[in-house]
Amino acid sequence: MKDADPVSPAPPAPVPKGNLTAIDMFRGLTIIEVVAHHSTGVMLRYLDPASTAHLYTLILNRTLHFAVPAFVFLSAVVLTRSLLKRFEPRRYFWRRLTRGGWPYLLWSVLYALWYVWTDQRVPESLTDPARWRDWLLYGKASYHLYFLLVALEVYVVLPLMLPLARRKPSITAALIFGAALQLGLYLLNREVLRLPFPASTVLWYMLPITLGVAVGARLDEFPAWWRRRRWVLLPVLTLAFSLYLPEALAYARGERVTPIVYSGLSWLYTSLTALALLGLAFRVQRSASTVRLTVALLGTVSLQVYLIHPALLQALERWDAPQGTPWQVALTMLGYFLLALGVPALLGRALLNTRLSTWLFGR
Repeated sequence: MKDADPVSPAPPAPVPKGNLTAIDMFRGLTIIEVVAHHSTGVMLRYLDPASTAHLYTLILNRTLHFAVPAFVFLSAVVLTRSLLKRFEPRRYFWRRLTRGGWPYLLWSVLYALWYVWTDQRVPESLTDPARWRDWLLYGKASYHLYFLLVALEVYVVLPLMLPLARRKPSITAALIFGAALQLGLYLLNREVLRLPFPASTVLWYMLPITLGVAVGARLDEFPAWWRRRRWVLLPVLTLAFSLYLPEALAYARGERVTPIVYSGLSWLYTSLTALALLGLAFRVQRSASTVRLTVALLGTVSLQVYLIHPALLQALERWDAPQGTPWQVALTMLGYFLLALGVPALLGRALLNTRLSTWLFGR
């Protein structure tokens, strides 16, 4: 990942416009959100906590906190649609292992080495079995890798939900049932399981998974369903956001929050946001605009961007940390955001369909 050349990258392979789908658009929108979320997280460290600029940046950062549930939702949508067409267990689990398990293991090792090389961890951590246990069992080798672990667990859960998918449940009913299931699992963990990092497990994402199964089973019907239901769901999303944001700000500041309230509002806000993003993606997928095509192209290399961008942001911050007025900090971070998004995307496109890409990213 250090070898990406930001000056003269190889040109990305062309993609026919007709091959760029709403799914690519969804992935593109979500990976932009991921990099923006992490960029604003860096920016917060260089703003006065008492300033208006810090408050606005924190609001933006907490608003952009829906990527993992959105990606989990999309994984459930895409895989449910595929599994309903054909489910061959041996082929399914082998593909999931090579496309998900191998990149997770590889990038956990790479980030463990990266954190030691950049003096963010002591070298002794590499020989500590307890650290490797947490890194691999809970996705803690880097702050973003837990998503790959959750995705692996999603791959195991989805075949168990095929009987539900075959019944083609109502999307509205799935939203209600998923919320009840999510609450039940929360209480099960609080009272019985007491997992040390529940948000790094599939249990924390059963609402977007259940919703994704229902949408995947009815994907052809989804655009029409969204057009009918958006007039209800968008106001509900707005209400959920208005209730979620104060709790999220308090949590980010280290203030006391009621865990079940904060988690419940977060689940509702992020799941409804995922639905809205998919609705938006279907709405604009036939547009020929440059912006739409660029976002959709980003979606084709979203995993590559997801894996590489944290190291690039850290390297840029160490090279020249943002400083000066809030506007100067903001402009610096805008440049770092564009680099952290663009360089991995260009590298990912340049490596597509190569053996190196398969070894690094599983695809």
